[in-house]
Amino acid sequence: MALKERDEFSGQVTTGHEWNGIKELNTPVPRLLWVFLSTMGLFAIGWTIMMPSWPGVSGYFRGLLGADQHEAVQQSLVEAEAERSIWSERLASEDLATLAADQSIMTAVRQTGPALFGDNCAGCHGYSATGNAGYPNIAEAPMMWGGDADTIAETIRIGINANHPETRYGQMLAFGRDQMLGSAEISALADYLVSMQGEKFLTPEENAAAQTLFADNCAGCHGEDARGMVETGAPNLTDAHWTYGDDRATIRQSIYNGRQGTMPAWEGRLSTAQIRLLALYVMDLRGDIP
Repeated sequence: MALKERDEFSGQVTTGHEWNGIKELNTPVPRLLWVFLSTMGLFAIGWTIMMPSWPGVSGYFRGLLGADQHEAVQQSLVEAEAERSIWSERLASEDLATLAADQSIMTAVRQTGPALFGDNCAGCHGYSATGNAGYPNIAEAPMMWGGDADTIAETIRIGINANHPETRYGQMLAFGRDQMLGSAEISALADYLVSMQGEKFLTPEENAAAQTLFADNCAGCHGEDARGMVETGAPNLTDAHWTYGDDRATIRQSIYNGRQGTMPAWEGRLSTAQIRLLALYVMDLRGDIP
């Protein structure tokens, strides 16, 4: 039987494996199991004594520290509500322009706004507020009824074409369905609006005729320059932000059948403080608050 090689420094038998001149010793794995179990046992006993643990007939052992997570959570909720009431009272009553300049208020708006917006507004406008099909982009596009904080708060409060007695009303007429314009005229208007996006394909004569059609039928709401009017809630038709789509077929359909978007009135569903917080949050999304 061959003698096994021993390491000359430690005296341990080697395994015969060698890497770059380093020989592996055949030493046993340290026996740490009992150390580990003993440590865990001591910890378990200590935890059982110090913290709430064993149940009883009419209660449970509360532990020497008397810790109660239920009471701790309740206390933290009371403290959070007390802290929230300070800025919520200010949001409900103070001038919005003043609040927008208050960093402590805007910190609360930025912390609370995403959840409030997500629960109540994102279903239509998207979580980033950039809109969905049929719902406007309120993070980037011009606000159809005005973009200052008070106007946004009022729009949220009373809604658009909603069941609130003070709601804002906005409706685009159905020029084709109600036979106010013929098919050729509707097509000419669609071509004219598409050409406003930069694709100049109309002849000077066609453009002049379409301009007259627009002035006679559309300018009263959208303005003579087609840039929209906050008085009527009519959108800008010269930019890239189109609620229903800016392709020719969709524009023609809008002119033919008309449009009537609806936004719920949030008064009664949200508190005054929440409505005004959302107004500041939307302005902050738009980059209107430093």
